[in-house]
Amino acid sequence: MKFGKYVQDELFAIIAGVLFWLVLTVFFAFFYISFSFILFMTVLFLFFAISVLLWGFFRRRKFYNQLFQNLDRLDQKYLLLETLDKPDFYDGELLCQAFYEMEKSMCENVRSYQHSMNDFKEYIEMWVHEVKIPISSLLLMCHNNQDTIAPKYARQIRRLSQYTDQVLYYVRSEHAANDYVIKKEQLGKLVKKAVIQNKEDLLENKIDIHVEEIGQTVMTDGKWFEFILNQILNNSIKYKSDKRQPVIHIFAEDLPSMTILHVKDNGIGICEGDLPNVFKKSFTGENGRHHAKSTGMGLYIVKKLCKSLGHGIEIKSVAEEYTEVIFAFVKNDYYFIS
Repeated sequence: MKFGKYVQDELFAIIAGVLFWLVLTVFFAFFYISFSFILFMTVLFLFFAISVLLWGFFRRRKFYNQLFQNLDRLDQKYLLLETLDKPDFYDGELLCQAFYEMEKSMCENVRSYQHSMNDFKEYIEMWVHEVKIPISSLLLMCHNNQDTIAPKYARQIRRLSQYTDQVLYYVRSEHAANDYVIKKEQLGKLVKKAVIQNKEDLLENKIDIHVEEIGQTVMTDGKWFEFILNQILNNSIKYKSDKRQPVIHIFAEDLPSMTILHVKDNGIGICEGDLPNVFKKSFTGENGRHHAKSTGMGLYIVKKLCKSLGHGIEIKSVAEEYTEVIFAFVKNDYYFIS
C-alpha cells in the first residue's frame, strides 16, 4: 500500500481540515487572540491531524499487505479469506464480508457443477458399458461368419471398441484412485494379453512382433496397464512405415531401483519438435496432419493413468526410424513383503 495513494484518497478530508483551520484562525484573529496561542493551536492541530492520517494508513497497510502477500503465495486463490486476520477498520470489515459472500457463492456453484459432472460421468460410464455389449456381439458375429462378412467390417468394429474404451478410461482418469487396485502382476502376462487383444490388427497389417522373455513382477493394476499397452500398440500399428517390414519389439530390464519395459517399433517416428508435446491433450503434431485417424487423446490419457499408478513413462523417437516407449516401475520392498 502506497502512502501517496492513500493521501490522494483522503485529499477531501485534508482540504476540509485545512479550510476549517483557516476559518478558525480568522476567527481567532478577529477577536485579537495572541499569535503565540494561534501558533500553539496550529502545531497541536497539525500533530493530531498527521497522527490520525498515519494511524489510518498504517493499520490499513498492514491488512492490505497481508492480503496481497497471501494472495501471491496461495495456489488456490479462493482460500484467501481464511488466511487473513480480522481487520480493525470498517471498510476492511465490509471488504471481508464481500469476500465471504463471493466465496460462498463460488463454492455453491462449484458444488452444483461437480454434481452435474459426476452425474454426466456416471451416465457416460453406464453408456459405454451398455454399448460395448452390442460391439462385442458384432465382433463375435464377424468372427463366426468370416466367409460371408468382409474383414473391413470387423476392422471398423474393433476401432469402435477401442474408442469406447478410450472414452471410458478418460472419464475414469479424473478419479482413477476409486477404480484401480495396486497389486503384484506378472509383467509378461500383461504384455501377452495386450498382444493377443491386438492380434487381428497385427496380422492384418503384417506386423512382426517380437516379445522377449519377461519374467519380472511389478506393482500395478493389471486392467489399467493392459489398456495403456493397448494404446501404445495401437499407435505402433497406426503409424507403421510402408517403406520396410513393420516390427514391434517388446522387452524388459531390471535396474536396482526399478523395472523398465520397452516397446519399440520401426514406424514413421515422431518429429523432434513434436516430442516435448506428445503427452499434451489433443496434440496431434506433424503425424496427425497426415493421419486423419489421430485424435491426440491416446497418449494424453496414457500419461494421466501412468501418473495415477505411479509409473514413469518416456518416449524416444527419430523421424522415419523408430519410436520407443519406456515404462518405469519403481521397486518398493514394502509391497513385496510376503
